[in-house]
Amino acid sequence: MKLIIQIPCYNEAATLSTALAELPRKVRGFDKVEWLIVNDGSTDATMEVARKCRVDHIVSFKRNQGLARAYMAGLRASLELGADVIVNTDADNQYRAEDIPALAAPILAGKADIVIGVRPIKTIQHFSLLKKVLQWLGSAVVRGVSGTSVEDAPSGFRAVSREAAMRLHVFNDYTYTLETIIQAGRKNMVVASVPVRVNQDIRPSRLVKSIPRYIRKSVFTMLRIFVVYRPFRFFIAIGGSVFAVGVLLGLRFLVLLLIGGGGGHVQSLILASILLGIGFQTMLTAFLADLLAVNRTLLEEIEYNTLSVKASVRRRPRNKKSP
Repeated sequence: MKLIIQIPCYNEAATLSTALAELPRKVRGFDKVEWLIVNDGSTDATMEVARKCRVDHIVSFKRNQGLARAYMAGLRASLELGADVIVNTDADNQYRAEDIPALAAPILAGKADIVIGVRPIKTIQHFSLLKKVLQWLGSAVVRGVSGTSVEDAPSGFRAVSREAAMRLHVFNDYTYTLETIIQAGRKNMVVASVPVRVNQDIRPSRLVKSIPRYIRKSVFTMLRIFVVYRPFRFFIAIGGSVFAVGVLLGLRFLVLLLIGGGGGHVQSLILASILLGIGFQTMLTAFLADLLAVNRTLLEEIEYNTLSVKASVRRRPRNKKSP
């Protein structure tokens, strides 16, 4: 059994050595433990620090691609390297590396496909009240959409089984945390949570550059989650609501017309016609979006089968040539 611990990095030279110094080289249940760095277009000495700390593998982008793509690149590289379990952590040493065995334990026991580390949000002093509320709201949205019971959806400290890693696909450029959990839930994977500890904050968050920007990004991410993973429900709800308002305005005009006062309310008839048209077209969009979602699912299944074939070929023992 091989465990690969991956760390996405973007200009992390100042903190990477601290994070790597805490990582284990031996974890119960695994024969090998290797470290992988995803260099997301860093312009500082991140690569030099990684090599100096004897990182086993480095995946490097020529320019910054964003956290989500760096995370997925790490998963794909870990699969290529034969990882059975992949643990993701941060380069700022936010999470306690001593909790990695607890994070991987449910996967080793065959009880989970993905394990999320639950931070003690209420007691983290450097988290503002607004950020704590947004963390709770994001987790609530993810639980509702995915059908899981994840308590800390934005947590990046997580373990993923080989099978689960082959099934994950991220479309969001901002972050991978919410989307991967929703995919796992929709694909009937078992997502578990374990409590983890955190270290003191040694640098400001890269994702939360400002509270207004974080709110805007978080709201947009959650809205996109609904559009991508609940397209039919999303568009049918909007279209049905607009169509219903149009019907009510049309009925109002008919009632006024029957009692002899409809002549002065032609505007209501025009607005009703517009709303009925918009509502009907939006409901048609719901069916088209649902077809696109089915097509995406088929493409994901094709990629999964391709990765499975590659993995089986890679793990197949080679026949020794006879002398």
